[in-house]
Parts: sequence; C-alpha cells; structure tokens
Amino acid sequence: MFRLWAKIFKDNRMLHDMVVCNDNKNLNRTQKIFAAVDEICYTYDLSKPIWLDSTIADFKKHDKTRFTQDNFIDRIDFDYLEIHVIEEG
Repeated sequence: MFRLWAKIFKDNRMLHDMVVCNDNKNLNRTQKIFAAVDEICYTYDLSKPIWLDSTIADFKKHDKTRFTQDNFIDRIDFDYLEIHVIEEG
C-alpha cells in the first residue's frame, strides 16, 4: 500500500487535507507519486505544480516537500501545498 498525505496551508493553518492511496503493483514509486499529485490537483482544482530542483531535493531527503506559488503557473489562494509519503509497501 502506498499512501501520500497532502495538506494545504494558509496563514499557518491547515485548510484542507487528503490521503491518496495506491495499490497498483504495476507502477513504480515515481509513477505513484505523480498519480497522487494529479489526483490532489484534480480534487482541489489546481494546476499541476512544477518540480523545481529545490522541491526534488527536499522530497528525496525527507519524503516530504512543499509547493509554493513559485511551483504553480496559475495564482494560488493559499501559502503552500505540502505532500508527504506516509506509507510505502
């Protein structure tokens, strides 16, 4: 079971959160992460974020990263979207 937790923050308060689960054994870890981000963006009507070098480095190091306005082409009405891998298996 692969689970990714997404949280949207504004003014140091969590506005929304969701957990995306993926049991597909045919996908590798990267594909599961991208599929989860796609589902999160669809659910909250967001454009897909751009993975900057700093975003990738944080994610590789901590299995967690934040997408700020710099990662989105469209304007966002929150401070950041945080994703965190909470289970792999």
